[in-house]
Amino acid sequence: VFFHISKSFDMTYSMKYRKDRNMRGKIMNETYSEQAKIMKAFCDENRLKILAALRGGEQCACKLLEHLEIGQPALSYHMKILVESGVVISRVCGKWTHYRLNESGAGHAVSLLRETLAQTDAANEGCSADGGCGCGHKRAAGENV
Repeated sequence: VFFHISKSFDMTYSMKYRKDRNMRGKIMNETYSEQAKIMKAFCDENRLKILAALRGGEQCACKLLEHLEIGQPALSYHMKILVESGVVISRVCGKWTHYRLNESGAGHAVSLLRETLAQTDAANEGCSADGGCGCGHKRAAGENV
C-alpha cells in the first residue's frame, strides 16, 4: 500500500511539474511570438520606406501609395504588420485610413532590441576550462565570445 501511495504521489507531482514546465514554455513562446511580431515590422524594405515616410507626420494611405512602387493590396498588407506590431497607429477618416508613428510602440521596439542584444554577466565571462561550457577555451583579456 505504501508503494502504491508513493507511486501515485510521484506521478501526480510529476504531472504537475510537467504542466508547470509546459506553461512556462508556453508563456515564453508567447513572449517570443510577440517580440517576433515587433521585429517583423523592420524586416522589409517597403516597411522601412513607409516608416521613413511617416517620420514626417501622419499620412493618408493614398499619399503613401504615391511614395511607394506598390499597389494598394501590398500597402494594406504592410500596414497591417506595422499596426499589429504597435509601431504605427491607424485611424479611419471617410474611405481612407491615415497612419502615424506610435511613439510608445517605437520606444518599446527600441528597448526590445536593446534587451535582445544585451549580454548577461554569464555571457561576458565566456568559456573557461574550470566552469562554463567545458570546451577548454579560455578567453584572452578583452576578447569577445
